[in-house]
Amino acid sequence: MASLLTTIIVGVLLLNGLMYLQQKHMIFFPIKEVSQTPAQWGLDHEEVVFTTADDIELHGWYIAAPGSEQVLLFFHGNAGNISHRRESIEIFHRLGLNVFIIDYRGYGKSQGSPDESGLYKDAAAAWQYLTETRGYSGEQILIFGRSLGGVVAAKLASEVDARGLILESTLSSARDFAQDVFKILSRVVVMRYDFNTSDYIQRVDYPVVVLHSPEDEIMPFHLGENVYRAANPPKKFIRMRGDHNSGFLLSQPQYEQQLAQWLKSI
Repeated sequence: MASLLTTIIVGVLLLNGLMYLQQKHMIFFPIKEVSQTPAQWGLDHEEVVFTTADDIELHGWYIAAPGSEQVLLFFHGNAGNISHRRESIEIFHRLGLNVFIIDYRGYGKSQGSPDESGLYKDAAAAWQYLTETRGYSGEQILIFGRSLGGVVAAKLASEVDARGLILESTLSSARDFAQDVFKILSRVVVMRYDFNTSDYIQRVDYPVVVLHSPEDEIMPFHLGENVYRAANPPKKFIRMRGDHNSGFLLSQPQYEQQLAQWLKSI
């Protein structure tokens, strides 16, 4: 029995060591090549380079909407880079918003390597760029995050006063996601990351809209419901259609119309 117990303990420790090292590669899928620019989509833009508190140089685009005094700070998901967000940028541009979209450390032309605390530093640096370099007030900034970017957006939103927060197809926490998708492993493996959107959103006291699709095959729908329940009023839930990566397109034109209504209401 003692030998069996020792074998089990050693096995669990080895599994945890292996999974601890692998978790980063299971979460972050950056692509370095920026394959397109807004100019190719018929949108004027500025290439932006700015620096984080830990001296990582980040890259982003500022896409202006003539006459607009509001800006959307865009945090994308865990894969690709900003050049893969054309359709979303075009939607927000049609909604009359300036858009500032950034690549996290390790993504696109940004330096460094991604990790949870680093992404939060990247978000803080993007906010600092908008408020200090661009001169926006918090009341003029909307924070948007899709998928993993929703956690980044919620963390930043919990620390600043913005006009509103938009969370799309995101998770309530890394633990909730693991328990849903990796039911057995989540019971024995130590989680390297927290990504606790539900905790962060409880500290946000301005308008929030949560969007999620019941057909999302990557982020279970009930995780989006968890996020909505954790949010403070005023809040709104928008039920989308379609899968994780294309739901915002498959939900058109209602997706864009409902966001327009929400923007008008706040």
